[in-house]
Amino acid sequence: MTDNQETAEAEDTTLSGSATLPLRPPSERLSCNKSSVCSRSYFVVVMVFFHVYIINVIALLFYVHYSSGQEDVSRSGDAALSSGHQRPESRRPPSKPEFLRDVSLTRIEGIRVGHVQKVSLVPGKVHEMRTLSLKPLLFEIPGFLSEDECRVVMQLAQLKGLMESQLMVQEGQEELAKELNLNPEEIFNLLDINQDGQLQLHEILTHSRVRDGIWLTPENLREIYAGLKADKDGNGLLSLEEFRLLSSDAFQRFLLQRGVKRSQLVRNSRHTWLYQGKGAHQVLQDIKARVTRLTRLPPTLVDLSEPLQVVRYEEGGHYHAHHDSGPVYPETACTHTRLAANTSTPFETSCRYITVLFYLNSVDGGGETAFPVADNRTYDEVSLIQNDVDLLDTRRNCDKSNLRVKPTKGTAVFWYNYLSDGRGWVGEQDEYGLHGGCVVTHGTKWVANKWINIDPDYQRQARYQQLVSQQSEEEDDEGLTLNMDIQSPSIHQDL
Repeated sequence: MTDNQETAEAEDTTLSGSATLPLRPPSERLSCNKSSVCSRSYFVVVMVFFHVYIINVIALLFYVHYSSGQEDVSRSGDAALSSGHQRPESRRPPSKPEFLRDVSLTRIEGIRVGHVQKVSLVPGKVHEMRTLSLKPLLFEIPGFLSEDECRVVMQLAQLKGLMESQLMVQEGQEELAKELNLNPEEIFNLLDINQDGQLQLHEILTHSRVRDGIWLTPENLREIYAGLKADKDGNGLLSLEEFRLLSSDAFQRFLLQRGVKRSQLVRNSRHTWLYQGKGAHQVLQDIKARVTRLTRLPPTLVDLSEPLQVVRYEEGGHYHAHHDSGPVYPETACTHTRLAANTSTPFETSCRYITVLFYLNSVDGGGETAFPVADNRTYDEVSLIQNDVDLLDTRRNCDKSNLRVKPTKGTAVFWYNYLSDGRGWVGEQDEYGLHGGCVVTHGTKWVANKWINIDPDYQRQARYQQLVSQQSEEEDDEGLTLNMDIQSPSIHQDL
C-alpha cells in the first residue's frame, strides 16, 4: 500500500467517525476563511451592484435614442411645413429668423388682481409692483421715479418746447380713398359693424373720430344730420341710399365751417419727444435702463423703440379712450419697420408692444387714467356706446370706467398692448387695453410715455434691426451717432 492510499483511508476513517463527535457549544464562532463563505458573499454583493449599473446605463441609452428620434421627427415635420406641405388643420406661424432666433419676449405673470411682486430696478432699493388687472395685463409701481427725476424730465421738455398733440384734420384722406378705389357701397359695408344695413350713431362716431381726430357726441351728430339733411326719414339711422348722397368729406367740411373747439378734439394736450440714446441727459438714459430691467426685454428692442414722450394737460385737458396700437393684418405695416417692410400698403399702425406711463406730478383734480373695460368678461365694441352713454368719452363718463388710476408723482404703470403668440413673440392685439385720460378739473397734469415697439412679423423686425445696425456702423465710421428722433420723426404717432 502506498503512502497516498494510506492517507486517503485515514481521511475516510475520520469522516465516517465524525458523526460520533460531540457538538461545539453555540457560543463558539467558526473562523471565517477568506477563500470560502465571506469571499462568496462579497462577490455576490459586487455583482448585484454591477448589474444595477449596467441596467441604468442601458436605460439611459434607450432614453437618449428615443429623444433623438422624437427630435428628428419634429425637425422633419417642421421642414415639411416650411417646404409647403402643411396640414390644413395646423396653421403655424413662420419660425423666427436667425437674427432673432435667441430672442424671446419675457412676459411678466400677473397672478391675480392685487398681487404684489418685489422687483429690483435700482441698486440698493426694492420696488413693489402690484397687479391692477389681468385684461389687459396691467401693473403699478409706486416710486419708480424720484422727485428729482420728475423735475428734470419736465424741465427738459419745457426747454425743448411742447407742441399741440392733436391735429384737427388728418391729411391725405382723399388720396388714400382714391388709392384704395372704394365706392360708397364698400365704404358703407366697412362702417356697418353689425352688418344690419343701417349705420347707427356709434358706427359713424367711431369712423369720424379715427378719420378726423374730432370727438363728436351723439348730439353733435344729430346736428350734422340736420345741417346736411342727411337723415331723410328722421330715424337717426343712415341707409345705403342716404349714405350715397353724402360726399366722402361732408362731415369734415361741415365741421370746419362751423368751427371746432379744443374740447371737441380727441386729445387736448401739448407734448414733445426726448431722445434717450448716447449723449442724452443721464436721467433719461437711467429711465430707459430701468424700463429695460422692469420689462425684462432684450436691451436692443428697447433701444430701437420710440424716444420718451412728455405730455402736459392743462385744466380741461383730456384724452378720450383709445388703443396705443392697432391690430396688424397682412395688409398693415408697422410704422417703425415701414422702411424695412418693402411694401406699398397704405395702412400703418404703431406697433407698441408695451406702454410704460409715468406720472411726473400729482394732479389736484381729475386726470385719472381710465380703463373702461378692464377685466370685463367679454369685449364688445358695439356696446361701448349705448343710450347716449359713451364709455369712450373721458370728459363725461370717466366715472363709469371699470378701473381708474390716480396720478401720483413718481408712480409708473405699464401694460401689454398685445397678447403672446405662445411661442415667445407678439400675438393679437389685446382689445381690453382701451384707455384714456380723464379731464383735468383742477391744476395741471404732466405724464411721460415710453413705448416699446416690436413688429409681430419676425422677418420685418429682423430686417429693421439689421438695417439700423448697418446705419449705425456707417455713422460711427464718420464719427456720428444715430438719433432716431431727428432722422425719423414720422415714426412717432399720437394714437
